[in-house]
Amino acid sequence: MFYLTILMIERVGIVIILAFLLVNIPAFRRLLFSENWLDKVQLAIIFAIFAIIANATGIEIDPANQLHNKILLTAISPNYSIVNARILAVSVAGIIGGPWVGGSVGLIAGLHRVILGGMAPEAWFYVPSSVLIGLLSGYLYNDRRDPMTVMTPGHGFLVGLVMETIQMVFVFLFSPTGWTLVHYIALPMILINSLGTSIFLSIIAMYLRQEEETRATQTHSVLQLTKETLPFLRNGLNMKSAQQVVEAIRRHTNFDAVSITDRQNILAHVGAGSDHHIPGKMMLTHLSEIVIRSGQVHVARTKEQIGCTHPNCPLEAAIVVPLRVKNKVIGTLKMYYTQSWRLTPVEIQLGTGLGEIFASQIALGQAEMQSKLVRDAEIKSLQAQVNPHFFFNAINTISAMMRIDAKKARQLLLQLSTYFRSNLIGARSTKITLAQEMEQVHAYLMLEQTRFPDRYLVNFHSAVSDDVLLPPFTIQVLVENALKHAFGKRRHGNVVNINLTRVNDRLHIVVADNGIGIDPRILAKLGQEAVPSAHGTGTALQNLNQRLVGLYDERSQLDFATGKNGTTVTISIPLTTKGES
Repeated sequence: MFYLTILMIERVGIVIILAFLLVNIPAFRRLLFSENWLDKVQLAIIFAIFAIIANATGIEIDPANQLHNKILLTAISPNYSIVNARILAVSVAGIIGGPWVGGSVGLIAGLHRVILGGMAPEAWFYVPSSVLIGLLSGYLYNDRRDPMTVMTPGHGFLVGLVMETIQMVFVFLFSPTGWTLVHYIALPMILINSLGTSIFLSIIAMYLRQEEETRATQTHSVLQLTKETLPFLRNGLNMKSAQQVVEAIRRHTNFDAVSITDRQNILAHVGAGSDHHIPGKMMLTHLSEIVIRSGQVHVARTKEQIGCTHPNCPLEAAIVVPLRVKNKVIGTLKMYYTQSWRLTPVEIQLGTGLGEIFASQIALGQAEMQSKLVRDAEIKSLQAQVNPHFFFNAINTISAMMRIDAKKARQLLLQLSTYFRSNLIGARSTKITLAQEMEQVHAYLMLEQTRFPDRYLVNFHSAVSDDVLLPPFTIQVLVENALKHAFGKRRHGNVVNINLTRVNDRLHIVVADNGIGIDPRILAKLGQEAVPSAHGTGTALQNLNQRLVGLYDERSQLDFATGKNGTTVTISIPLTTKGES
């Protein structure tokens, strides 16, 4: 049995070496987490080849349990069995590709085992056993909520243990030598193949860590890009702003070429293909037309899919992202490679994210220009308070978080996007739902509490439905004001309570803190005039108060109660819900 164990380690080692080599090929890495059915077929074929190699490098064992070690098996002698790493390949196929891939590989692996045995009737049980193992492996870890996750090596070892045990049960029940064979081969095959499954998944996990590091670096680049491009796109999408944006993208990414178009023409292009992708000219690629019509992100991996009309175009792969503003596609962002294998899922995610950020920046610019024409002075005044200091503080917080927790940094980036999207909604609406208001409040709080961990505790309680209407920024302004002014330099024990209740036909909003209270000399001024401080211009409460009175009545203005145990701000407005006139 010891000699068999050594031989099994050699066979599993062959599979592991092949796995290591494959994971370093970008084309194979792309297949690992793709949900495209053509990619699934390719993945099944690759793992089927693994299984066939495992069969062909197996160790023959005769009915007397004597080993016959050959370099390569092309056929198995009558009444002989083989010890191999076939189940390892089938199990990993299921774990990585899901039940469909695992079952397909199991079918091919089982049929190949039958063919090696000369189609002997007693060998056919390998087909259903291999298919069952492939399906079970897929269902045991069929979690695709995150396309960049894979089973842990420890869990992989347990799955390998179970799958190889199932194979031994089939051998015991249907093999002519039954228990004699199982007694001899079970322990080495179960342990070595389980260990091989664990190592195989460790190699893939190592690749994922590298991908995470790459994504962390690229997220940092996105933050830098956001800083650089915001001033350009606030002026709208035109040839000048587009040129500045594509140059910034080229500086911070490894794309071979970057383009921005409107619905018909190229606005800017840098990098490969600049000799014929000329700004001001009509779009040359069919891919751009498809994206503009469909409004969906499209990925091309061949020249034919890109569809450039120039015969010598060097571009071989592309991701084209629609720039959508107010549900209308106004143009495209296109990022190219001259070698198709360089386009991996990481680059696709990066390109998609950049497109969404730039579309938001364009929308912010349009909203800013439109706000100049809005007659609602309070809305416009409040929108003008989108604090650049908060924006850059948030960006710096996320940049710092990249060095500690890349996943947390991506979550914060999404919250920052939510915060500014809510600002856009508030700039266009005089009333929003409570759910929309709280989405912005939560985004703001997550960013602030990341900057100052454990400094604030904010409690929220609502006794009304989420579709009640209130002016945008109502709660957000009060919470932000409390965090900035209520606690002085106190670092711990700072509590803010938000309570919403219905009193007769009115909505009561109460925001209370346990801070140091308000100076009586300025209490009468709050909400009536600007009260400048070290933390801002002091116009937020004034604007909120004016909007409340203008939209409703004098009863709706801010009411302050303060003392040494903190401050309570109460608002009472008519209770209306979405859909009511």
